[in-house]
Amino acid sequence: MSQWLPHKTVATVVEKDGRFLMVEELVNGELVYNQPAGHLEAGESLPQAALRETLEETGWDVQLTAFLGLYQQTSARESVCYIRSCFIASPLHHHEYQPLDEGIVRALWLSREELEARKTQMRSPVVLRVIDDYLRGIHYPLELISTLD
Repeated sequence: MSQWLPHKTVATVVEKDGRFLMVEELVNGELVYNQPAGHLEAGESLPQAALRETLEETGWDVQLTAFLGLYQQTSARESVCYIRSCFIASPLHHHEYQPLDEGIVRALWLSREELEARKTQMRSPVVLRVIDDYLRGIHYPLELISTLD
């Protein structure tokens, strides 16, 4: 009997002047859009993973300001359950020449309307959902997340 393990991921919603920091990436040969996001690695906290993934995928240092929420989604295509911890962050500094993670085509800033126009190219339905939750003003203090060593 195999053991079922959901995939634990983090994502960061970064907004500046009404635009959101997004990644354009190739997944199975398709161009898709996502927040800076990725898997939690051994030995790191959820906030550390969010900061690392944002830097690796976009070249941006950010400051986490709030916790947006926990999202569970099962991919129909892969039959994989993803548990996403989503953070809100403010942009601090862009490392213009930093190489981006493999598969990332580019980082870009898009408005909610521009994202809606690309709705069929979202990596998952969670992408627009977290932005809409952010725009509705949902946010929780970072103290909601406890890391016990």
